[in-house]
Amino acid sequence: MTDRIILHCDLNNFFASVSLLFNPTLCDMPVAVCGDKENRHGIVLAKNELAKRFNVKTAEPIFEAKRKCRDLVILPPIYKEYEKYSQKAQEIYSRYTDLIEPFGIDECWLDVTGSTLLFGSGEEIAHKIRKDIKRELGLTISVGVSFNKVFAKLGSDLKKPDAVTVINKENFKEKLWGLSIDTLLFVGKNTASRLNSIGVKNIGDITLCDDITLKRLLGKNGVDIKRYALGEDTSPVVPVTRYSKPKSVGKSITCGKDFTNNDEVWQAFLSFAETISATLREYNLYASGVQVHIRTSSLAVKEFSATHKTATNSALVLARRGFDLFCKNYTFPEALRSVGLRAIGLKEDAVAVQQDLFGESECEAYNNMVEDSIYKVRQKFGSDSIKRGRIL
Repeated sequence: MTDRIILHCDLNNFFASVSLLFNPTLCDMPVAVCGDKENRHGIVLAKNELAKRFNVKTAEPIFEAKRKCRDLVILPPIYKEYEKYSQKAQEIYSRYTDLIEPFGIDECWLDVTGSTLLFGSGEEIAHKIRKDIKRELGLTISVGVSFNKVFAKLGSDLKKPDAVTVINKENFKEKLWGLSIDTLLFVGKNTASRLNSIGVKNIGDITLCDDITLKRLLGKNGVDIKRYALGEDTSPVVPVTRYSKPKSVGKSITCGKDFTNNDEVWQAFLSFAETISATLREYNLYASGVQVHIRTSSLAVKEFSATHKTATNSALVLARRGFDLFCKNYTFPEALRSVGLRAIGLKEDAVAVQQDLFGESECEAYNNMVEDSIYKVRQKFGSDSIKRGRIL
């Protein structure tokens, strides 16, 4: 069986690089793209290479970044331009393959296994893409070339900016196994910390662990991480089309002032659930779980999730489930800067909705009938044509 050839394309310092295209006189200065300080988004969203040398980090408050780099230039985000340049980059990728899977606005996986007869080896295709991006968009890109998605992603991270890194079956142990375990895709801080506690510091270390120990520590995820380290990731590159359905649907907000009580959170969740419900109905999806995201005034981030016996696309039910989950897990030891609600565990068609035999099925059926009518009114007359009084 022929090895797959997977590329991971990562546009370097994307937000900052695009912003500098519109501010070329700042190219020789340390620059950070930051959220609006007045609207409580005063953190670093992206920075250029010069700012990186001062150890300016993404997600840190502006005042901390300025403390590290006194001459740091702050630019506001220009999201429409970021979307435009992301689309232009994908148009360049599409010259070489139709198997393109976005991973955020600035990263994509490409399967070019079937493109080598036309365009050369994976490494040659990667260099052609790198040159096209620089010549046509004025941006730089790092490309990882490998036989699976996980290693291709690691390859693009290894050398930045404007570089191509090849990781194959002959060199992956030498190139990757000495790297810290948290550099591996899907290994976050908490997972890395738990692996560190049993002596797994580097990627190579986890290959020496037995599956029973990893299952006990991390469940199935632990065994999957070991497979990734061994080069056994077989996940396909899945193109996103206009027919693709979302895996989760969420909404969050950072208000001009902190949330200080449950009533304010309930009002936000009702508003979020309206938008989430409309998206679920558009795709004929039902959520069997909810996830709540909060960020405190001290910038601590917490997430809670729960699954339910019945799946739903009702705005009111989603809001109640999210609010109940929030109340069980947070009692306002401090105010909240932002809150978010997400529908998870999405299932298709009405078969997913299993009514609880001992629940309030008649009440729920009535609620669904009302919400179906509301949805139809909004489809016909616009999203603002009918609103819940509580939200107003």
